[in-house]
Amino acid sequence: MKSITATLPATGSRIADFVGLTKPRLNALAVASVGVGYWLGATSGINPILLLNTVLGSALVAGGAAALNQVAEQDLDETMNRTRGRPLPTGRIKASEARVFGISLAAIGTVELALGASVLTAIVAITTLVSYLSIYTPLKRRTPWSTLVGAVPGALPPVIGWAAATGTLGVEALSLFGILFLWQLPHFHALAWMYRDDFRRGGLPLLAVLDPEGLKNARIAALFTALLIPVSLVPSLVGLTGSFYVSTALSLGVAFLILAWRLTRVPSTTRARTLFLGSLIYLPLLWSALIIDVAF
Repeated sequence: MKSITATLPATGSRIADFVGLTKPRLNALAVASVGVGYWLGATSGINPILLLNTVLGSALVAGGAAALNQVAEQDLDETMNRTRGRPLPTGRIKASEARVFGISLAAIGTVELALGASVLTAIVAITTLVSYLSIYTPLKRRTPWSTLVGAVPGALPPVIGWAAATGTLGVEALSLFGILFLWQLPHFHALAWMYRDDFRRGGLPLLAVLDPEGLKNARIAALFTALLIPVSLVPSLVGLTGSFYVSTALSLGVAFLILAWRLTRVPSTTRARTLFLGSLIYLPLLWSALIIDVAF
């Protein structure tokens, strides 16, 4: 009994470490965006089984991508305070185990999307996975423009949902892609400024690292926040939403822009954190406004 009891905490901790490899908190918003895309595209009614397969398959692919990304960036994670406690840098999970785990999740998720949703849905998910791991991940070590490249796979989740609901990719899906693409830039540049010392230790040539005063980093964040305002209105222009969404999107956009503008005046960690938190509030509220407008 004593030996069995002793192994239980280790087993539970190991399961928790594998779950941690999927970055569940980070991917929660991405998976929710898949659901938003599906909801908006399902004009003839929600198919619960199709929605479940789409969300679950997307979550598995996203989790697999997160695990494989940590394998590729284990050396970077070892150098940064915010990541050195992860399962791979600490040795709690071997890189070979994480690689098999990540590939398995991604493969199962892709098959589920292909069989439970559509081949097109699976293709969009694979495109997200491949562009994230094969293009964005290596570019992070080479150029500050990698953030623009990384925003492409990061903006595809609602497109996955739309493809599952409609079987097509149209201007409506592109409008959702544009919103999420632009939202990521102030979100990430605020985060990069908050953890610029960590990224510097990791040797990543991010703008927050190359721009010690932080003004360029803040201006880029503000620029994309400003661009987000008109792009956030495109769903209404293509017939997805009405006046409620328009007024909500404008209000949220102006508030978000004020936070970004404040960072350009004083590029401080406190104001970067405020912008970052504002981004975490902005997107769920915008998605909620879309859903409410379509539903009512």
